[in-house]
Amino acid sequence: MTIATAIAHPNIALVKYWGKRDETLMLPAAGSLSLTLDAFPTTTTVRTSADLTADELVLNGETQTSDAFLRVTRFLDLVRGMAGSTAHAQVTSHNEAPTGAGLASSASGFAALAVAAAAAYGLDLDRAALSRLARRGSGSAARSLVDGVSVWHAGDGDDTSFAEPVDAPEMSMIIVTVDAAQKAVSSREAMRRSALTSPFYPAWVTSTELSLTAMLEACRDLDFSRIGRITETHAMRMHAVIQACDPPIRYLSPTSIAVFDAIAALRADGVEAYGTADAGPNVAVISRPADAARVAKALEPFGSVRIVGAGPGARLVSDGTGDGE
Repeated sequence: MTIATAIAHPNIALVKYWGKRDETLMLPAAGSLSLTLDAFPTTTTVRTSADLTADELVLNGETQTSDAFLRVTRFLDLVRGMAGSTAHAQVTSHNEAPTGAGLASSASGFAALAVAAAAAYGLDLDRAALSRLARRGSGSAARSLVDGVSVWHAGDGDDTSFAEPVDAPEMSMIIVTVDAAQKAVSSREAMRRSALTSPFYPAWVTSTELSLTAMLEACRDLDFSRIGRITETHAMRMHAVIQACDPPIRYLSPTSIAVFDAIAALRADGVEAYGTADAGPNVAVISRPADAARVAKALEPFGSVRIVGAGPGARLVSDGTGDGE
């Protein structure tokens, strides 16, 4: 038996990933940029054994047999192929963030699984290779391998599509959880529908590349104000693309919109805060660290509020080996 445990944190994109150009390799239609958080970690243990006759997945204390299990099994098949192994695995994972609520639990989940599975199956992969591997489970997981702010390169193939660190000014993020329930339409399904039916999708892809170039310049210049403006504008564009699907998908709730209105009111009062939202109703707000407490206080009426900062990339926390394949 071989056992390995890894921990990973979610990331919130400031320039969004929305849409694939290759479903099999999970290659994005455009590059993206995100902040890995220091909160809401996923801890995953992979136990391989020649005695197991099938893979097993226990997520948040419950045995999984449906879509989550199939995604993990396909991912393990990929790792087994790389390692030349036939051993099945038991995967035990716990998310501190609500699963499937638009708080990037799949990013932390597959980043942790990539690191733990690679170790359990004896693969010696560097950070870029682990990022590429995590991408195959969930595209945004590529970014959770990196500390703090990272850029995920769209690349021209598997070898060149990975995340790497970017220098950026220090910033806080205020997470406003307005609804922790699992969303009705998965990000994966909504991405497909956006690409197939939203008339805004082609412009989204080209404008995202322009936004990413501008964001990288703003990070290089340590220009928080420009980072914030790009962040909020890009989030609104993504949700416009999604809402233009046929049939439409609406992730933002009336409370989500109220949070964005409150953010605008803060800016009118001279407090720089900028909002973003992934594929869900929950809102993330970036601010300068000195303003974070004031921003959080203003947003308390809208849901559960937590101030977070830049966190570490996915890492192995234990690696043990016993008898077995």
